[in-house]
Amino acid sequence: MTVKLTRLRWWHIAALLPIEEDLFGAEKWSAGMFWNELSSAHYYLVAEDEQERILGYGGLAVNGDEAWIQNIAVGRDAQRQGIGRTMLEALLAEAARQKAPAVLLEVAVDNAPAQKLYATYGFEPIGVRRGYYQPSNTDALVMRRD
Repeated sequence: MTVKLTRLRWWHIAALLPIEEDLFGAEKWSAGMFWNELSSAHYYLVAEDEQERILGYGGLAVNGDEAWIQNIAVGRDAQRQGIGRTMLEALLAEAARQKAPAVLLEVAVDNAPAQKLYATYGFEPIGVRRGYYQPSNTDALVMRRD
């Protein structure tokens, strides 16, 4: 499968919402939240296949010398094919391009596969946000890479 990364545009939002719903359920982001990210000029990308079907998406917010990975999501039918890794590398490259040496993220404490991926890129746990994900009240592990 050939995967192409492109900048997220407003017309992609409706197509990524089913992935968001499937992966995150009650904690999913709304279309308005994605619109807000775009209007804030945050860096978002989508991973598309040859038919321009969205396989996943990810986002980065840069504020001075610090960048936050807002989300990385890959549809269940496209997982375990390196798409998440490819998007993470692209987001890290964008953080470097914008001269943000520190990159942080939050990940659910029960999401061991994502934590393992982030650790392979030098992210280390620095704290826990209790009850961060709502309404499940799941804790978030804060990870940082310098």
